Amino acid sequence: MRWVTRSHVHVDRVACPWLIRRFVDSDAEFLFVPKSEVQRVASETGAIPFDVTGADLGHRDGMCSFEAIIEKYQLTDPALGRLARIVHAADVAEDLKTDEVAPGLEAIATGFGLVFLDDHENLAVQFHVYDALYAWCRLQVARDSGAMR
Repeated sequence: MRWVTRSHVHVDRVACPWLIRRFVDSDAEFLFVPKSEVQRVASETGAIPFDVTGADLGHRDGMCSFEAIIEKYQLTDPALGRLARIVHAADVAEDLKTDEVAPGLEAIATGFGLVFLDDHENLAVQFHVYDALYAWCRLQVARDSGAMR
């Protein structure tokens, strides 16, 4: 499937493609276009819009787009839930301090955005960050549940 969002990816627009590729659509193709072009490109290509105003998979009901995707596709992995709290806090400025890991993720996302101006190249390198962060979340969930005792 094709998926479309705004260009110049940051936290949610990196986290969402990672989530989609790893848990929803392993063959996903991502299109990055100016904000004003997302709906037109979605209509013309059949791409699924995400992290854009008015999209089903956008910020709504207090959730960021990452959380909306988790809800829509009924992803119940507790480690994804932990990661969702980090992504939400890193993506929603007024919630940044609600998770101790979020400021680091926001800083990393900002830095990668400055180093890798091409959105596809940025995703390619940041997917490793999300793979590592997800592994850390899995470890945290296991520790919290007592599975590591």
